[in-house]
Amino acid sequence: MSSDLVIHDLQARIGEKEILKGVNLTVRAGTIHAIMGPNGSGKSTLAHVIAGHPGYEVTGGEIWYKEHNVLELEPDERSKLGLFLAFQYPVAVPGVTVANFLRAAINAHRAQEGQDPKATAIPVAEFRKQLREGMKQLEMDESFARRYLNEGFSGGEKKRLEILQMTLLKPSMAVMDETDSGLDIDALRIVAEGVNRLAGPSMGALVITHYQRLLNYIKPQFVSVMMDGRIVRDGGPELALELEEKGYDWLREELAGAA
Repeated sequence: MSSDLVIHDLQARIGEKEILKGVNLTVRAGTIHAIMGPNGSGKSTLAHVIAGHPGYEVTGGEIWYKEHNVLELEPDERSKLGLFLAFQYPVAVPGVTVANFLRAAINAHRAQEGQDPKATAIPVAEFRKQLREGMKQLEMDESFARRYLNEGFSGGEKKRLEILQMTLLKPSMAVMDETDSGLDIDALRIVAEGVNRLAGPSMGALVITHYQRLLNYIKPQFVSVMMDGRIVRDGGPELALELEEKGYDWLREELAGAA
């Protein structure tokens, strides 16, 4: 069963606005693949379409993962398949504590068809142990678990919670939508260290970012550039350094000259 994430000729729009115009991309299992691009190029739309956001209409193409065209699956089914989306702007859920949310998410993944959910639920003691260990790694105070989900959280706290979810759910492919957005240098380091602990043979990652800054901490093996709803250039880590040095105008001019 292939754990590569394979995107073929993906097209999507929101309302009447076409955003993705034929995206072709393969994220190999167990690797870190970065997507860079200017504002409005379609990077966040790609992340949301992979996860199954209902606000976007897919008008063409396929997304294959573990022998499933995930476009045919509901968002929760994609999650159970091993796909995870770390949001750029995580939403607040008043009245639901971090601990209760995380335990419910784990139990949803552990549930097996035809069995009593209680029979597959994670034991409370085991959950508390995993939660404490994950929070310690991310330098989070234990009181964090009793707070309501993202309510009043700083940007750094929201992003640490996204990494904590990854730590406990153990996805096989994480899509990280501008995880560096709103982070100071200390929070960026902690979040990046959390990703680096998880990335490897058992988890691939698609890291979406504007800047080389994040990639100083999370080292990609592959880098792709997205502009105007398409992948326009693929390369290795050196491509990210070139974009940091030159910006995107040189690439626009090169593409215009080749058209």
